[in-house]
Amino acid sequence: MSSLRNAVPRPAHKERPQPSSRKKFGVLEKHKDYVERAKAFHTKQETLRKLREKAANRNEDEFYFKMIKSKTVGGVHRPVNEDNKYTQEELILMKTQDMGYVLQVLQSEKKKVESLSATLHSTGNKPANSHVYFAEDREEAKELKLEHSKRENPSASGDVPASIKRKTERSYKELEARKARVSQLEKIYMDMALTKELQKNGRKRKLRPDEIVNPTNRPVYKWRAERKR
Repeated sequence: MSSLRNAVPRPAHKERPQPSSRKKFGVLEKHKDYVERAKAFHTKQETLRKLREKAANRNEDEFYFKMIKSKTVGGVHRPVNEDNKYTQEELILMKTQDMGYVLQVLQSEKKKVESLSATLHSTGNKPANSHVYFAEDREEAKELKLEHSKRENPSASGDVPASIKRKTERSYKELEARKARVSQLEKIYMDMALTKELQKNGRKRKLRPDEIVNPTNRPVYKWRAERKR
């Protein structure tokens, strides 16, 4: 009987659509929509339950620094603005320390550039040969001249190994990179020095382009002359 009952086709039961008189209220919620909404609701309720339990069991003597470094605005924790945490003298002192570090790195890079340049210059310049050769005729003089040129410039005759060539190329690339780093550090040091001077007391103003004697793309400031007592 069960096989016979399964053999008889049965109509598929579908959820009813939104009646035409209620279409103005939007799409009718189906069962799968209700399941998703119920899951989200229970998840939120479980989260609130855990938070209430955590708040009930908290230690009243507990302390961490975020309690004094943040405040609650509309139920949301916001960090406390610490822009005025340091005085003007402390800011200038910190700026001086930063400038000292940048200057130290700049001087170290300059020494490395000088050392590398001297090394590459010494490898590129060979000492002159002091021997004197005497030829019997013009043909022998040409042969001696050709041999001497090969000794002076071995790269032209292909006697320099490929490994040495690659090493020399890497050294030149390193030299160019260090020179670029030196120029970048010099710019950073000048910017920091200008920022430090602008933080000091005294009336100053930024010069207009027509007031600058030597045109430059950097800002130029002029301080008011003050009488020193």
